[in-house]
Amino acid sequence: MYWYRKAAERGHAQAQDNLGWMYGVGRGVERDDVQAVHWFRRAAEQGHVNAQKNLGVMYQYGIGEEQNIEHAIYWYRQAGAQGHEGARESLRLLLQQAD
Repeated sequence: MYWYRKAAERGHAQAQDNLGWMYGVGRGVERDDVQAVHWFRRAAEQGHVNAQKNLGVMYQYGIGEEQNIEHAIYWYRQAGAQGHEGARESLRLLLQQAD
C-alpha cells in the first residue's frame, strides 16, 4: 500500500488504478468507495484502460459517486476504443437496458 500510494501520488497510472481497486475492495485499507473513484479517475484521465472501465462501473451503479449513466457510457466508450472487451460488453448491455 505504501509504495502504491507513493507511485500514485507521483502520477503513475497503474498504481492509481491499483490503489483505486484496493480502496474499492478494502484490501490493505478500510474500504472507501469515494477514494476508489478518486484514484480510478486520476488514472482514467491519463488513458489507463482498466481504470476507465472501472470508473464506468462506479458511475453506472452509483458507487462512490452519484449514479450517472452518461458518464458511465463515456468511460466505457473510452476503454472500448482501446480494445477493452469488458468495457464494450458493459456498454452494449447498458445501452440495451436504455432501449
